[in-house]
Amino acid sequence: MQRIGVIGLGNMGRGMALSLARAGFGVAGFDNGESATLAARAAGIAVADGLPALAATCDAFVLSLPTSAIVKAVLFGADGKDGLAALLKPGTLIVDTTTADPQATRAMLPALGERGLRFVDAPVSGGAAGAQKGQLTMFIGGAPADLDLAEPVLAAMGSKRFTIGAAGAGHTAKLINNLLVASHLLTAADAFRLSEAAGVPIGQIIEAVNAGSGRSGVTQYNYPSRIMNGAFDSGFTMQLMRKDVGLAMALAEQLALELPLAREVGRRWKESAALLADGEDFNRITQLQ
Repeated sequence: MQRIGVIGLGNMGRGMALSLARAGFGVAGFDNGESATLAARAAGIAVADGLPALAATCDAFVLSLPTSAIVKAVLFGADGKDGLAALLKPGTLIVDTTTADPQATRAMLPALGERGLRFVDAPVSGGAAGAQKGQLTMFIGGAPADLDLAEPVLAAMGSKRFTIGAAGAGHTAKLINNLLVASHLLTAADAFRLSEAAGVPIGQIIEAVNAGSGRSGVTQYNYPSRIMNGAFDSGFTMQLMRKDVGLAMALAEQLALELPLAREVGRRWKESAALLADGEDFNRITQLQ
């Protein structure tokens, strides 16, 4: 693989494209959005005019898209025949870094297999900064041979890479991760509200909490660097986290699991749409009473 096509050039996709270029790959990209296209070109990324032009010049592809529905539309088109998959040679590798519905991912695998295409799901954690630095955490699913082929591409983007299982397992693991983050934000907000009401400000307790067993990624990182300082600048939005929590709730429903605490987390994130706009930083959920 010499030239990688990155589809989806938002904050994450653009950062991953730059990390791939630093690792020595030729890189080209495509995005339907004008602002993302302009930002990518300003960063020095070659942007193709469309999927056919990208497919003609690249021999592996990384997807960084908002939803499973968009992934399906990109790969198979509106009629299931005119998407990216129909343009690629057998053996071509597709790495999907989207935080997606694992059931939808598995449903696409037979059609990709019929075309002889290789598929790895590798959703990521670490934000735009991690994407820019090539220091993402990756939750990876795929067949062993496909994972071996994908390793140089994955290594260029992620410094912490965890193979979870077969294709679709990576997407499942990422939903579990984000459900925990969404839950920890709510429980930490409640706990610190209790602390403040009892006369102990967050600034006086958080260091002790982070040295004790109550710590989490939210208390160790989100609170000091995104919340307590009022920055709220993670680059990850309320809309995206609401989507991910919704996918986790849908997965629980599909599996007929009764998860009362997770259900309450899902309810609070869903209802936050009436109070926090889609574009707000996801850490602002801690400000809701």
